[in-house]
Amino acid sequence: MLCIRRTLAKGRLYGLVSGLGAASADAFFGTIAAFGLTAISTVLVDNRALLGLFGGLFLLYLGIKTWFTPPSEEAASASARGLITAYTSTLFLALTNPITILAFIAIFTTLSTTVDTNITIMTSSLIVLGVFVGSAAWWIFLSTGVSFFRDRFDTRMMGVVNKFSSVIITLFGAYALLSLL
Repeated sequence: MLCIRRTLAKGRLYGLVSGLGAASADAFFGTIAAFGLTAISTVLVDNRALLGLFGGLFLLYLGIKTWFTPPSEEAASASARGLITAYTSTLFLALTNPITILAFIAIFTTLSTTVDTNITIMTSSLIVLGVFVGSAAWWIFLSTGVSFFRDRFDTRMMGVVNKFSSVIITLFGAYALLSLL
């Protein structure tokens, strides 16, 4: 939702950079799983409640901020600071998402029981690269596809997108917090 909203509001580059933040988090978790970094993996699993709390609160913040942010009437110009913020905020969200953490653990735990245990560093590196490239390809596809419809969204329609995005993002934040109970 965040990638779609940013693509519509600020352009394809902002949506893509946001998606690359998520792809970087996927590569991080892929690295932990592929290289068997059990110490870090254990820390992430043991602290998933704290990570979920931060992630849920950040989602609530983004949802509320999105609700009260009026749509821009003119296209935003890409600034280095804005792009870094787009990347890091999405990276943070993805790194603190307990569902992402548990999904990677489940996927790689399943794979480790069905794959040869003598995986080389090269094989592990290729797995991580594949995770990043696959995730990045999805974000490229999504931001490019959404950008084709960007011209059809006037200020009123962007207001509707902001409100809808706000509700979805806030619901995800509330779900993340409620799942901690």
